[in-house]
Amino acid sequence: MAKIEIPSALKADIPQTLLGRIMTATPIVMTVIATMLAGLASSEMTKAQYDRSLAAQQQSKAGDQWGFFQAKRQRSAMERIALDQLQATVETHPLEPAALQQAFASSDKLRLLLDNPAGQNALALLQKGELPSTAKNTPFPAEIKAALAAIEALKPDEEIATLLGKVSNQLIVQTIVTAKEQADAFDEATKPINQTIEALDKALIHQEVRRDFTATKQRFSSLRYDAEARLIQAIANLYELQVRKNNFSAERHHHRSQRFFFGMLGAQMAVIISTFAIAARQRNLLWTLAAAAGVTALLFAGWVYLYV
Repeated sequence: MAKIEIPSALKADIPQTLLGRIMTATPIVMTVIATMLAGLASSEMTKAQYDRSLAAQQQSKAGDQWGFFQAKRQRSAMERIALDQLQATVETHPLEPAALQQAFASSDKLRLLLDNPAGQNALALLQKGELPSTAKNTPFPAEIKAALAAIEALKPDEEIATLLGKVSNQLIVQTIVTAKEQADAFDEATKPINQTIEALDKALIHQEVRRDFTATKQRFSSLRYDAEARLIQAIANLYELQVRKNNFSAERHHHRSQRFFFGMLGAQMAVIISTFAIAARQRNLLWTLAAAAGVTALLFAGWVYLYV
């Protein structure tokens, strides 16, 4: 922004009164205000670009989670299909511990596997067709649940933006961390069960018991993959929420940048008109227009800063 200097000839022509001093200072003050508004417009545009870039990164993370989710769902479906085919081909029965013990009577290693707490817990979960308690999703905070429900119901963007305005970035990040910790806890809880299942599957020879064990294993695996898919889906939904929030924030900063730019134009108009008012013989009309433009620019910029 060029520095405003009033020629000495014009200064001498301006009456040395309070009004004259105000008229002399007005172009300089309006130039400072225009520069300030230009800086605000540039700052808001930079914030908008940053939020867009951040949303793109988060969308990539969400895409990875959705791909992982689809893989888990497909594995679950494959296990269910295999179970249906097995049950349609041969007769299967509930898995009995006594039958397993008899099938592995010649293996000290497998007897020890079934006798220790981890093996007994794995066998109990297999028989019941249940998952470890860590498979359940921890409920989201109320603000996040409301925003996710609005997105799922395809509510208007204005309503979703209002709900997301009540959700802080820190809350979303903390909820994502909690969801990931829960998914990791489920993996840790199922790891010894999976190891027991693999050991039993490799060592089992008795055909009738093997059919029953295979059906039980496929049923458990289907449940496990479904649970893992739900945990991953929760993380993906939270990333999608971050994407929405940052996109809305980018739109807001872009909107504010435009408004500050308009305010800067108003301040520059006040500079031009007030400069003409100093140079003109009849200053009242031009001074009124300059004052109106300057006051309008200030009020508009203040409204944008506080409410937009």
